[in-house]
Amino acid sequence: MKRIILTLLVGVISSCAVAQQTPQFTQYMYNTIAVNPGYAGSREALSIVALHRSQWVGMKGAPTTQTLSIHSPLRNERFGVGFSFINDKLGYERNNYLYGDFSYTVNLGIETKLAFGLKGGLSYYSIDEALYNDPQVNTDPYFNNRFNIWKPNLGAGIYLHQPKWYVGFSSPRLIENDYNKDGGYKAIEQSHFYGIAGYVFDLTNDGSIKMRPTALVKLTKGAPASIDGTLSFLFNEKLWIGGAYRVDDSAAGLVDFQISKQLRIGYAYDYPISKIKPYNSGSHEIFLLFDFKFDKSKYKSPRYF
Repeated sequence: MKRIILTLLVGVISSCAVAQQTPQFTQYMYNTIAVNPGYAGSREALSIVALHRSQWVGMKGAPTTQTLSIHSPLRNERFGVGFSFINDKLGYERNNYLYGDFSYTVNLGIETKLAFGLKGGLSYYSIDEALYNDPQVNTDPYFNNRFNIWKPNLGAGIYLHQPKWYVGFSSPRLIENDYNKDGGYKAIEQSHFYGIAGYVFDLTNDGSIKMRPTALVKLTKGAPASIDGTLSFLFNEKLWIGGAYRVDDSAAGLVDFQISKQLRIGYAYDYPISKIKPYNSGSHEIFLLFDFKFDKSKYKSPRYF
């Protein structure tokens, strides 16, 4: 029985983790601080982003993710600081990430800025008590040791940007921790590398309609690249409507609305196109973004990323 449970557990986790060991987001352009510390302070305001994602709805043990990020420039605007928390659950597995971010910005021109970022903190890995409490499991001595482990980690990133475009490269976790205490097999926290880019084009002379293509590429050894492309349209600096495509995985529709100068809300729905399509009804993602813009004289242009 132990072998059957372990085979099912490891099989489900591994099949999902090959494509996704770290959380994935469709609205990544608003949650950049989660993967690139160079983004800290780039919005020139104290920014708070909260996001919830329910992935592969209808599939038992499917991933659910919540994130909360806060970041801001300091009085010396070359420096930015941030904090991010991620709660990611997949089957019986749970990963929590608690990290601080620091960035230093170099002005390359009037509007062009290059930021160097560092991320440091703790990752927490655990197995849900529901597995240990299963009558077919709790009598097995193999499960006497609980998998709840804290591990330190470091990340780094660079972020080159202007008000209407950005390019970045980063790895939020560089240390490949092994969460298995006994050493019988490896449970590695793999390093993931991210490339991100985006641009905003004016489609009308008065700027009332804009187009924004963005892209994200995620790389990790032992798994194929994850490639996201998004195309959105902005109407009157208020409403974004667009679509996204994740290669060999899903197609998505997304919409977000600028409720006020400080508050934005967004929603995305992913329609699966991979082999797991028959077993779920898609993924849902919602975010809230709030910018505390106390000194209005600093904010000369809208933030598109």
